[in-house]
Amino acid sequence: MEGGAERGLECQRTTDGRESSDNGSGKAIRIPSCCLKARASVPEQDAKCHSTVVSGWFSEIRPSSDKSLNEVYFNNPMWPGESHSLKVEKILFKDKSKYQEVLVFQSSTYGRVLVLDGIVQLTEKDECAYQEMITHLPLCSIESPQNVLVVGGGDGGVLREIARHSSVKVIDICEIDQMVIDVSKKYFPQLAIGFEDPRVHLHVGDAIEFLKHAPEGKYDAIIVDSSDPVGPAQELVERPFFETIARALRPGGVLCNMAESMWLHTHLIQDMLSICRDIFKGSVRYAWASVPTYPSGVIGFMLCSTEGPPVDFVRPINPIEKLEGALHYRRELKFYNSEIHRAAFALPSFVRREVEALWG
Repeated sequence: MEGGAERGLECQRTTDGRESSDNGSGKAIRIPSCCLKARASVPEQDAKCHSTVVSGWFSEIRPSSDKSLNEVYFNNPMWPGESHSLKVEKILFKDKSKYQEVLVFQSSTYGRVLVLDGIVQLTEKDECAYQEMITHLPLCSIESPQNVLVVGGGDGGVLREIARHSSVKVIDICEIDQMVIDVSKKYFPQLAIGFEDPRVHLHVGDAIEFLKHAPEGKYDAIIVDSSDPVGPAQELVERPFFETIARALRPGGVLCNMAESMWLHTHLIQDMLSICRDIFKGSVRYAWASVPTYPSGVIGFMLCSTEGPPVDFVRPINPIEKLEGALHYRRELKFYNSEIHRAAFALPSFVRREVEALWG
């Protein structure tokens, strides 16, 4: 969350131990609870969430560590005060990897569901919206992308969508958790089919280290399909990570980064916009899409381009409809099209007010 420094915001402790920011007025301003640094000194909120199935329902909540509280569970701190629940027909898989708890269950309305550390990552019914948008928003915004890197994305869905672009020659993917890959291949073959493309090169390990050793200017596009910025994943929304991405992109190369919900995380979105405008010298835009099983029902995307050939993210220069075979490759597109692409950048008035100062 380094972007606050660019806006003159310096974090400081409030009397209750939480962090706040000073906008220059001398008055402490409480940072919203969705901001990770606001929770840095609150250990009970830093605890990992765990998959909770009670009376046949899964909810994104976790057990309370405070025995004095009457409440048995806390909401996830990324979206305090609310919890989405899905009816569970059958638990198909549950185990702990080196990095996180992995759960797969059959729901009654959304098909199979993948959950990591108590947070829904995808469902069979609505995965198309997220996978297609995070992939085609960047790749349809540049001509003939050839070298693409995926950070995260161990379910294979983004790989499946990249493969629609016949111009792409190399697809690198860096996923830290082998269990996610293995579970996806077994329980979500319609996504994991992406791994079968011969252009895919899998690297199991830390994406930050991978990017540090990537040749400068190697990639036309980098897609960051990461978990919510909790715990180790916090590094994936901070300045050093974006700097390594910018270095690995060619002039006029593009980044698409998952960017949370405009209804819940405007402070985080502001920070990411601020960081990216400082680092990427081309275009920086925020887009969004509807995904029913994500908190608040929407998810955002940060689109950035490096200095070089100009990129107009709003008007796709490489429309999916004109790419031979792209609409039906592996499976028919379900959500994305060029009209949806353009509409994704139309922001509600309250979001425009929050971010317009950062756009200048």
